[in-house]
Amino acid sequence: MSDAALPHPTPVEAPRTTSDGWLKRALASDLFYSFRRSKLTVAAAVVTLLFFLLAIFAPLLSPQNPFDPAQLQLLNSRIAPLWTADGQSPFLLGTDEQGRDVLSAILYGLRISLLVGILGVVFSGVLGIGLGLVAGYFGGRVDTVIMRIADVQLTFPPILIALLVNGIAKSASGNHLEWLSMLGVLVLAIGLSFWVQYARTVRSSVLVEKNKDYVAAAQLIGLPAPVIMLRHVLPNTTGPVLVIATINLALAIITEATLSFLGSGMPETMPSLGTLIRIGNNYLFAGEWWIVAFPGIALAGLILAINLLGDWLRDALNPKLR
Repeated sequence: MSDAALPHPTPVEAPRTTSDGWLKRALASDLFYSFRRSKLTVAAAVVTLLFFLLAIFAPLLSPQNPFDPAQLQLLNSRIAPLWTADGQSPFLLGTDEQGRDVLSAILYGLRISLLVGILGVVFSGVLGIGLGLVAGYFGGRVDTVIMRIADVQLTFPPILIALLVNGIAKSASGNHLEWLSMLGVLVLAIGLSFWVQYARTVRSSVLVEKNKDYVAAAQLIGLPAPVIMLRHVLPNTTGPVLVIATINLALAIITEATLSFLGSGMPETMPSLGTLIRIGNNYLFAGEWWIVAFPGIALAGLILAINLLGDWLRDALNPKLR
């Protein structure tokens, strides 16, 4: 009896994980293709990521903690950058009038500016998206009231609203706010200044989406309105909201820097980039140009990189430009 040739077993492929499939779809998407085609956008993304990493790892990269008075010495005040004739180690970018290392102050100030900007965008986004969903889905008097409030707010510049909120908070506290309370006031002021854009954009998208069949089907099976709005309607409005959030991040950082420059922002003991620019501006004509120049360059570079990302995202998500 001859042995029959046994067929070779078919190799079984390892099951693909959900994360691998998601990553492959993302790398093969039109959005990523548009991203890697634009060298300027890639450079802006790298610069933005670098700023975030510098802010996160500031305690490890900074020669000193500029927020700790025990590490500051007035004898080290107004030292020029290291590459100049009067420079001293380890102060690469020089020091300010309090003996703070400018590089360390920029890294720590970057953390404050980014924190205020991100929290302000999150707060304004949650507020604006929520009101936009309610206005667009329910319509009627609710829509009229919300949109008229938005129209009234649009008549005031965002910086004026932020100054008003900031002034009310300081008056209520007797002009004695700790840095953490001041950070909360700045987030509230920025959030109340930028919610209108989210609300109007989401409302317009909801007015289109709520007349589609999938919303009617969800209503037919008895799903409550909040579930329909959050689970079914909201995901179809994420494109425009993402673009607004990216651009508003730069605007929020500028608003915080403006408030701090005007003396209505973070205190000098916990300076943001705007506070550092205000401090350095007092010594600009005395020859200590580095105190204001380097924080200003850092702020300008951060805003430019975020704005370039926002412009690319707006064009990439625009179906008319595909």
